[in-house]
Amino acid sequence: MSPGSPAHRVAPADLLASVRRAAAGLVALRWPYPAWVLDAAWVLFSALNLIAIFWFANWETVPFHFIWISLTVLYGFRSWPAMPTMWVLGAVMLTTASGIGLDVWRGSEPLQELIEVPLMAAVFVAMVWHARRRQSADRSHRMVSEQNARLLTTQRQFLQDAAHQLRTPITIALGHAELLASSLTGHQEGRDVQVVIGELDRLRRISERLLVIAAAADPEFLHPEWVAIDQLAAELIRRWRPTADRRWQLGRLDQVSVLADPERLGMALDALLENAVRHTGTHDVIRLSVMQSSRGGPVRIVVADSGSGIPANQQHLIFDRFRTGDDVQSRGTGLGLPLVRAVARAHGGDVIVRSGPGKGSKFELTLPQPPCDRLELPAGSDAAARADLANPARLIDASGS
Repeated sequence: MSPGSPAHRVAPADLLASVRRAAAGLVALRWPYPAWVLDAAWVLFSALNLIAIFWFANWETVPFHFIWISLTVLYGFRSWPAMPTMWVLGAVMLTTASGIGLDVWRGSEPLQELIEVPLMAAVFVAMVWHARRRQSADRSHRMVSEQNARLLTTQRQFLQDAAHQLRTPITIALGHAELLASSLTGHQEGRDVQVVIGELDRLRRISERLLVIAAAADPEFLHPEWVAIDQLAAELIRRWRPTADRRWQLGRLDQVSVLADPERLGMALDALLENAVRHTGTHDVIRLSVMQSSRGGPVRIVVADSGSGIPANQQHLIFDRFRTGDDVQSRGTGLGLPLVRAVARAHGGDVIVRSGPGKGSKFELTLPQPPCDRLELPAGSDAAARADLANPARLIDASGS
């Protein structure tokens, strides 16, 4: 029957099916390979090298070392338990020693060649020892990491639950205290109730900020949208100006927009301005600036004041929770600056401080900006902010420079 006869022809469909089966088999064995595939491959490789040791009397060195090297490499991937490892080691020592011993018996190799078997076994045992130490260290590290993750999750959940449960009774108590204050006529009683109202309000702000800080690690913490930072700064100055008798100023305002959560970012900037108010007096300046050094670079929101300043040995502590000033008059919640840092880092930025005693403070909140030009806002949005940006003098206190 000729090779070109129909019986010897391979149909294209059969050939295509064979190629697909071969490809499917290769895909099934793609890396990382199943453990049994590695073991079977090593057994086959070692068997071929062992045959070469017995077959080629004067060339046993190469297959001998191939067997031991491949065993060491395989253990790096497999890491058998102690008992199977000892059995495999014993089998390899016995078979390789038999191959070398046969060559010694034939007279093709000196007796000293047998020393290589325990030497290679010692090298393999040393590698096993180091591998097991590494496994033990990785296991301990993983257990510590899991325990820390559980502790952090528990702590975060506790903060959220505690703050949530405290909000309602604090709000009710604050409402009753305000009603009581309006009905009292005595001066001393009124002062006492105002103290109660102040402390309840402080507790309310603590609970709200604890909720924000605890939720900062949540993937759903931010709901970003495009925010015009210069307009946000103008709006903040307008809201804060009636609350405190300070020399409020708008500094440099670069027209930039960032992708941020306006509510969270507003809370962070409110906390910075509140901190500036607490540490300044009537004639001190509080200046809010928005700057971008280069196109596409990070946006810096700077809150600067001419207040009392912060000693150098305390500047690394002010972003810790419940750290407050030494002055009782300026005592806050101790959570404002930690909230600022949590919000900044959730946005991919950070916050730093530059200050000195008697020289005022400058807090700089940095936000990354995506590579996008500023977006135009709808025509009817925040007309007052647009007017303020056109005439910044409207936002500056008459006593400011």
